[in-house]
Amino acid sequence: MADRSTRTSPDVSNAVSERVSTRTSEHAVTDAATFASARMGGAPFSEGDGLYKLLVESVQDYAIFALDATGHVLSWNRGAQRFKGYLPEEIIGKHFSVFYTEEEKYTKPAWELEVASREGRVEDEGWRVRKDGTRFWANIVITALRDGTGRLVGFAKVTRDLTERRAAELRALAAARRVDQAEEANQVKASFLAAMSHELRTPLNAIGGYADLLLTGIGGTISPQQTQYLERIRNSQQHLLAIINDILNFSRLEAGRLTVDVGPVALQDVVDAVVPMIEPQAIAKNLRLELGDFDGAIVAGDRSKIEQILINLMSNSVKFTASGGAISIRCEERGDCYELSVHDTGIGIPEEAIDAIFQPFVQVGRSLTSKQEGTGLGLAISSDLAKAMNGELRVQSKVDQWSTFTLSLPKASK
Repeated sequence: MADRSTRTSPDVSNAVSERVSTRTSEHAVTDAATFASARMGGAPFSEGDGLYKLLVESVQDYAIFALDATGHVLSWNRGAQRFKGYLPEEIIGKHFSVFYTEEEKYTKPAWELEVASREGRVEDEGWRVRKDGTRFWANIVITALRDGTGRLVGFAKVTRDLTERRAAELRALAAARRVDQAEEANQVKASFLAAMSHELRTPLNAIGGYADLLLTGIGGTISPQQTQYLERIRNSQQHLLAIINDILNFSRLEAGRLTVDVGPVALQDVVDAVVPMIEPQAIAKNLRLELGDFDGAIVAGDRSKIEQILINLMSNSVKFTASGGAISIRCEERGDCYELSVHDTGIGIPEEAIDAIFQPFVQVGRSLTSKQEGTGLGLAISSDLAKAMNGELRVQSKVDQWSTFTLSLPKASK
């Protein structure tokens, strides 16, 4: 009869392989410890021993090997050979401290054996060294092996290569640190911009106020030329103040500090308030303004924020539409929303720039020689304000022909 302890049928091998592939590291430690303890204790082989032996030797996802009581390698499985690069004949008989870095090899191995001997097991993670000198991040478990009398006969050691997991953890940690640093930088930037905006707006308001006083003649009669100069001062003051307000609003949006007071808003009231502000600019450029019917269109939003969006959209239309063109403002009911659109016969937007125009500091067609002014923040702010009111701002355009910006907002609850 054939020796059953040394021969295994294909069915048994397949079963063992399946069993090996689903075992956890704790099972691997248990099996290794059981088998090694039996061998060191001098117990005779049994059919179970043959199965354990096949299991330990077949595992490739874990380095499983036995140490004697002093830490010298007694056995070596395929996983150990794959992880560490040593053939059995190259490592058996050597002290397991060869797997440790120079900084730890004279202290940690002895400490681990001492703890395992005292506590029964020890688990650790750290850098380990392969035969070729390269390092890998390892999880190790060392289990003390004792015979029937309780005498320490050696140790079972199981190692897992966790280099990829360690790298992923470090990447996640680095990403979290970058997020924290970015948030801190945003807070510092927002505080700085708020302080600077206040410091800049105070003298600018004074400049505007004194210019208005002089224009009214309160300081005495002024000549037509002086009036022209004062109007230029006033226009430049208003332009600079608008830029500062844009920067401040954008910083507040980024920091999540801009509050939105949502309530019922009649779009007709918004249009009535905004059009008189923009109409003088349109008339100065000989642009035709066309207004649709807004009767009954009531949305859920913040009126001041809706007005700000409409001011930005109409100002852009005036800015980018040539003399003799037209700007129209319309309203449509679409499902649960009202859509307020601003259409112009201006220069249009290239298709490749459509997605970029709602990004901060982007201004289509801007160059050092262009006459267009502004920070490129108006549309970015408008888009964020629309989202804050559960709405959406989108655009359609054809280069050199027209552009239509549409603000969609939910209807107010009745």
